[in-house]
Amino acid sequence: MADRESAFDPDGAADGRSRGASASGGDRDAARARPVPPSLLPDRDPAVERGRVRSFVADRVDAAGADGAVVNMSGGLDSTVTAALAVEALGADRVYGLILPCNKVGAPHARDAEALAEALGIDHDTVHLQPLFAQFGAVVPDRFDLHDEPVRSGNAVARLRMAVAYLAANATDRLVCGTANRSELLLGYLTKHGDGGADLFPLGHLYKTGVRALATELDVPEFVVEKAPSAGFLPGQRDADDLGAPYEVVDPVLHLGVDRGLDPESVVEQIGGADADLDVDRELVAELLGRHRATAHKRLPPPTPDADVE
Repeated sequence: MADRESAFDPDGAADGRSRGASASGGDRDAARARPVPPSLLPDRDPAVERGRVRSFVADRVDAAGADGAVVNMSGGLDSTVTAALAVEALGADRVYGLILPCNKVGAPHARDAEALAEALGIDHDTVHLQPLFAQFGAVVPDRFDLHDEPVRSGNAVARLRMAVAYLAANATDRLVCGTANRSELLLGYLTKHGDGGADLFPLGHLYKTGVRALATELDVPEFVVEKAPSAGFLPGQRDADDLGAPYEVVDPVLHLGVDRGLDPESVVEQIGGADADLDVDRELVAELLGRHRATAHKRLPPPTPDADVE
């Protein structure tokens, strides 16, 4: 990508609002980020991170002897940034985008993803998973009914998406680029063997707020940056509702409580001293850190018995 500064067309070819993007005014207001005091988060220069991630992707693909990368694209921030950096690292001809909607909620986001893939100049396909999911639900034992079970069905869809991604990777000798960020990984806010399954996580070291800063550095279209973070399974679902706070609060809590090892009281004190407007209390901090501990199994390989034999 040496011939232009951004993987995106500088003339704004992926302007989703001219292509029927789904972000409403209310969504944009909900997603608009307020700055987090620098003392509460790691100091990362987006320009430096751009080069670092680009080199990471290129090195990992080269080390594996792979021909390129596969990215599941949702039309959201993380997958868009991941795809853009993969294009910068490998070239558009070595990146393949999969767009995998499964219900009416995901349809507008799928259209956004198609516009973004076109703007990046990558080969891509849209596969509607509803028929596959319906057949899956029809053949599993009745005791595991997926009807009116949003968490269970959402996990199943995520695993079907990863199955398609690995089919594409196997067929084209490529690696699957996961799109999870550090916030999601630390909270286990992903599906085990679904979006939690990948060959590499280029954004896995960056908190969500850091990904948003990197998106600005990459000239990611504004409508993507402004979207309220959502898993996209249920109408009106937002990450902030599931987690109890927006990422502008969640990220400092994780950095202070996990990276720096502070107890909940100290986390509340540090955040309150740096920004009195951030709405955080001990109960929220304890809940987030408890979620981190409870989801450790999602970040570790499956345990095995001790192999040492005396």
